[in-house]
Amino acid sequence: MAMGGAMDGCGRCMKMSLVAINVLTFVGGLCAFAIGLWIWVSRSFASTLLNNNMYIGSVGVVVAMGAATMILSFLGCCGAAKEVKCMLLTYYILVFIIFVVMLVGGILLFVFREKVVGTLEREMYAAIPGYGARPEYTRAWDETQAKLQCCGVMSYKDWNDNIPESCCVEVYPGKRQECTYAPNPTTMYMEGCHTRTVRLLREDAVYVGAVAVVLALVMVRHV
Repeated sequence: MAMGGAMDGCGRCMKMSLVAINVLTFVGGLCAFAIGLWIWVSRSFASTLLNNNMYIGSVGVVVAMGAATMILSFLGCCGAAKEVKCMLLTYYILVFIIFVVMLVGGILLFVFREKVVGTLEREMYAAIPGYGARPEYTRAWDETQAKLQCCGVMSYKDWNDNIPESCCVEVYPGKRQECTYAPNPTTMYMEGCHTRTVRLLREDAVYVGAVAVVLALVMVRHV
């Protein structure tokens, strides 16, 4: 009887441990999904200027795997609570698959970040002639300059005599300083967009990539 009670206690302990691990994994998946989705949506304004789908694609992988992790963690909790062996076996197989994809997605995010940074200056200069001629480039430049408070690639001089209004300092929503005739720091954003975009990409890659790698390592601990 004592041995049976001990085994029952051990079984309950393992069950509770598995449930706790799945709750932790669910929270990690939620973080990966939320941060990845936030970056996907909030940074979409610069995607046209990046002209590189690999970086955005790797963020998409993390978002998708974050959502899959949350669903899988819920199923894992159900399988552990009900002790359904078939469900638990399927759970462990899927955990391993998601672990691999999440780890690869996190690593690729760091890799593609440097690839994008290495070609960003060239791509941004190539996009300047499209301003005013192609709506997607016009919108991308205006949103990038307004949100990052920058102008041109390295400076406003990249625009020659065709400085966009989005380079002018915003006084209040919908109203900007007149800056095209006499550019100065009080009326115009003087820093180039290349520097600020690089800083943004590196920060985003650190956030999403780190969450993806840490979550992958947490998942593999109970495979």
